[in-house]
Amino acid sequence: VKGSWINRNRILAAGQPKLITFPLRKANQFFPINQRWLCDEFEQEAQKMLKTLELVYSRAPHKAEVMTLVRQILAHPERNLARFIENSIRRICAYLQIATPIRIGSELGLPARMDKQERVVTIAHKMNAELYINPIGGTELYSHAFFRAQGLTLRFLKMDDLSYPQFNHPFVPSLSIIDVLMFNSRSEAQALLKRFSLVEGIEQPAALQGA
Repeated sequence: VKGSWINRNRILAAGQPKLITFPLRKANQFFPINQRWLCDEFEQEAQKMLKTLELVYSRAPHKAEVMTLVRQILAHPERNLARFIENSIRRICAYLQIATPIRIGSELGLPARMDKQERVVTIAHKMNAELYINPIGGTELYSHAFFRAQGLTLRFLKMDDLSYPQFNHPFVPSLSIIDVLMFNSRSEAQALLKRFSLVEGIEQPAALQGA
């Protein structure tokens, strides 16, 4: 969790990005997310977040349906961070009519200590995959040569340059899916999700395996 965005994101407030965070119970920052828990005061924190969203998106065209979705997500009783996030992903996928199967990595019986690349390759083999797609931000983490040696094709998902109206302010990119849904109908959001390309990224040395 340390340094990650797993429990935080950005929304739009008065034309500027605003950071929102789910506080966690104190624990080792390097614990995996299935060993982290939302704070004991999460219900109060959730109410604060709802009030913030109601305020900053008060005039958003799709506020009503999106606030209903967010309330359902925040009302989930699970306090384990991984399970809470899993539910939020499933809820958003259902809202957008995305039927892609979702598997839980910790339930695949993998060794506790594995190199990033080894872990991904092992999961891919368990799923009988031939292609692994990673977000574009991971181009320096994975080696094409290593994946080829394991019988896998490696590609990176690069989103097109996207923008959509955000009130009357200049567009602010890289915000939460909440922002996307507040300003776009389901069909518009579905169309935005299709605007990407799969690229090869950078040819990294196979020695990254031990990085």
